[in-house]
Amino acid sequence: MAALSLKCDECGAALRSVAEAQAHGDATGHSAFSESTEAVKRLVCRECGKTCRSADEWSLHTKRTGHQGYDDKTNEAEAVDTEAQMKAAAVEEAGGCGGGSAAPEELVPAEVNGELLAQMEAMGFPAARATRALYRSGGENLEAAIGWLEEHGEDADLDEPLLVPKSQPKAKLTPEEARAHAAELIRKAKDKREREEKEMEKLREAERIRAGKELALAARQEDNLKLKRLVEARRLEKEEEARAREKIRIKLEEDRRARRRAKGLPEELTEEEKEEERRKAAAKVEEEKRRKLPIKPVQVGEKMRRQLVEMKKAHPGQEEAVKVCWNTLLKMCGNVYTHPGEEKYRRVRLTNPAIQARVAAFTGAVAFLQLAGFQPDGDNLEMPADRVDRAVLEVAGEQLQSAINNPFFGVL
Repeated sequence: MAALSLKCDECGAALRSVAEAQAHGDATGHSAFSESTEAVKRLVCRECGKTCRSADEWSLHTKRTGHQGYDDKTNEAEAVDTEAQMKAAAVEEAGGCGGGSAAPEELVPAEVNGELLAQMEAMGFPAARATRALYRSGGENLEAAIGWLEEHGEDADLDEPLLVPKSQPKAKLTPEEARAHAAELIRKAKDKREREEKEMEKLREAERIRAGKELALAARQEDNLKLKRLVEARRLEKEEEARAREKIRIKLEEDRRARRRAKGLPEELTEEEKEEERRKAAAKVEEEKRRKLPIKPVQVGEKMRRQLVEMKKAHPGQEEAVKVCWNTLLKMCGNVYTHPGEEKYRRVRLTNPAIQARVAAFTGAVAFLQLAGFQPDGDNLEMPADRVDRAVLEVAGEQLQSAINNPFFGVL
């Protein structure tokens, strides 16, 4: 099989070309290389296009950038023509074959602190990346090199061997300059992390608001569904009741006809009997009108609801205490509704310590009782027997039940 890479016989490093082998030899002093049929991995990131040479390098790239997907193009590697590459390298080293008035400047591998390079390699950084970071950051501080990597993590040539002009070696920084440069790189890396954290916080806050709106919308939809189900159940109940009444009417009609036949009378009513039936029916309708319950006062109910909402807003952070007040109001209105003739239920002493703690201490509670029918009488509230309105008391009970049982009452 054709060779797909070169392998260092001394350290086992996989190299893609003769040029990389030369750079590796210059940096490490290794000189024994052999051809290998195993291609150097080419894991190309789908988001930024960066090429990683190993699984460890890809794992480091993922941790640093958050990118997840890559395309494995290892099998697309071309065969290594060692002889041709060595000739090309020799021609380039000799100054090219075309000739010219000025020879190209010779490039050599960058030299860095060997101890710091070994530390970065032990941390998992590839040799080429660690060398470039140490060289570009001054080469005297490990933190500065890591800070430089955080700033230049997206550079396309980050993992390429660093070659520098031989005639222009990089000026060595003084200890003070190196410390200042390292501090600047660390500051920039910290600022970058802070900006990213602020952006993530904004995204989390936006998600929290969206989730809250969805929760409120779901609660409203559930209330609407409950109302629709209640209306539908009431409709079916009315239809069933109508069918039952029709059956009873037919049965009564048959019984009436049988009784008339038994008495020797015609089955159909005479005009006088029909008139009498119409008169009885009209009297029954009038009686039902007198007995019919009054329509619930909608306007009073709306005022009661607004009063309860204002009461909740006036006492933030006291949800449980407000619920105790509402339950007390519900009990008071319920007692009057159930026992309208009992005077003790229609009279409230506001000076009573229990009433003071559970009712009078909360803004709007006394006003709610007045909407329900209680009237001020000195330090007391009293509902005259002739002013008891069961429809209003029923509306008051419904509003209080809604405020107590609905967790979103007063929120929207």
